[in-house]
Amino acid sequence: MKRNSQNSILGRWLPVFLWAAVIFALSSIQQITVAEFFIWDFAAKKVAHLTEYAVLYALFLRATEKNWVFSFVLTMIYAATDEIHQSFVPGRNAAVYDLAFDFSGAAISAYVIWKLEQIHPKKQKK
Repeated sequence: MKRNSQNSILGRWLPVFLWAAVIFALSSIQQITVAEFFIWDFAAKKVAHLTEYAVLYALFLRATEKNWVFSFVLTMIYAATDEIHQSFVPGRNAAVYDLAFDFSGAAISAYVIWKLEQIHPKKQKK
């Protein structure tokens, strides 16, 4: 393998692993309260799920060189393993509805990227 291709692989995948580590660290924190009012606390946490997994999907998409389906599968596998991980953290639990928010974040990310590519198509290299 050439040094250039190794740098390319590292450059594509390192952000994925770093972001996955951020998600893991956040889900390792015991019970987090964002706001005293339940609705605001709930909303903030669900927006966090949407955002975390929208970014993760975009990073997977970049790392896999636009393999849309594989990126989505990888994102969902990570989301499922993160929910399992949370079940072992005191004060946290695994929730199927959190997976739905993770799924939604990835789907929103895919849609936005797809639409942006339609609006701003890249020129073909000759």
